[in-house]
Amino acid sequence: MVQISPFRGWRYDLSQVGDLSDVVAPPYDVIDPALQESLYNLHPCNVVRLDFNRPEPGDEPDACYVRAAEFWKHWRYDSVLFQEHEESLYVYHQEFDWEGRTYVRRGFMARLQLEELGTGQIFPHEQTLSGPKVDRLKLLRACRANTSPIFGLYPDDHCDAQNLLDEAAHALTSLEARDGQGVRHRLWVVESPDVINQVRQLLASKPVFIADGHHRYETALNYRRELAEAGRLSGPLAAENFVMAQLVPMGDPGLIVLPTHRLISGWPDLTADQLKQALQGHFELESFGTGPQAAAEVWEMVSQDGAQDVFAFGTSDGVWTYARFTKPDAMNELVPEKSPAWRDLAVSILHKLVLEKLLQPHAGKAAPQIQYVHQLPEVVTAVTSKACQLACLVPPVSMTHVELIASGQETMPPKSTYFYPKLLTGLVINGHSSY
Repeated sequence: MVQISPFRGWRYDLSQVGDLSDVVAPPYDVIDPALQESLYNLHPCNVVRLDFNRPEPGDEPDACYVRAAEFWKHWRYDSVLFQEHEESLYVYHQEFDWEGRTYVRRGFMARLQLEELGTGQIFPHEQTLSGPKVDRLKLLRACRANTSPIFGLYPDDHCDAQNLLDEAAHALTSLEARDGQGVRHRLWVVESPDVINQVRQLLASKPVFIADGHHRYETALNYRRELAEAGRLSGPLAAENFVMAQLVPMGDPGLIVLPTHRLISGWPDLTADQLKQALQGHFELESFGTGPQAAAEVWEMVSQDGAQDVFAFGTSDGVWTYARFTKPDAMNELVPEKSPAWRDLAVSILHKLVLEKLLQPHAGKAAPQIQYVHQLPEVVTAVTSKACQLACLVPPVSMTHVELIASGQETMPPKSTYFYPKLLTGLVINGHSSY
């Protein structure tokens, strides 16, 4: 049974900091050094100083985490941040444009009770790496707070829980911020015990699938385990038994998954004829010519088809090729230990069959360097400038794929999903103690 609960979040006092847009930030894992510097310059209290503190000249090891903890402490004492008077759920909408359409993705922030993965109703769908978990654990030890929410999905075709919260929020004043991509973020604080209890009951029987924030979820588990082993976990209601999560119904019309295309470099040049020779026993292939128009046409074919067995490839000679996979038995032989749903994923076919087997003779001993991008113009630019030897346009996965594979205790290949837009860091912070 999934347990969610309201909490007394910490929020920026706008009378102290001014515009909320100036003090929030994207998640740490999409912040490069240039953006980090820009956020530092945007406002002296921007949350990046807390969530992703930068190294400074002459730093001792882990000094950035010590500085983050100092900011967290002083911002509370100096009333830059204040704590909610009542335990609340935080309704959080994101309004954004994509390919000419406007969407609103609706969800709410709550504390989600931690479960060891594989034992309950919380399911990951992507693999994690040790480096980010070490970083996030050091920050959690230093600050004892969730500075940004994980992103969870739950099945609710009619969005019953979200509709209850939206109705309660209708009469309330919203807070608003805009990010660097023009996304409008709106937040309402819902304190009604009746509404909160109804939402808790509606979600109690539903699984939660982690869409984003896998490293932070596993870090919260590791931190709780660390405290328990040291005898410092006070009981089942201890704050460290929970993690802050944004929960979005899978039936929400604003929930979309973007494609994540692959740019392969570090290989010898690859022509369309060489690609055809390597793939023709497993794919039906059709050439679409060269240039941006050809790229747009072939991507339209892939995206309109909607299946996981179609791809488009741009090669070193600038030619765009449409490919439909026709030999599913090849995946059965390559990865028999995986489920049929996993083997049917486009990213699984691409990595296991195309890159690691069929094109391996062409690559020789050269290891592919893979860059992940989401928009067609980025791909076209890379092919036109010869910044890559192969561009792979891949269809996005669906919510059905995420639910089916995650509930089967499998994880997808890296960079299988991209949920846009990213959640903001700094709208609400979940502290483990009042001070």
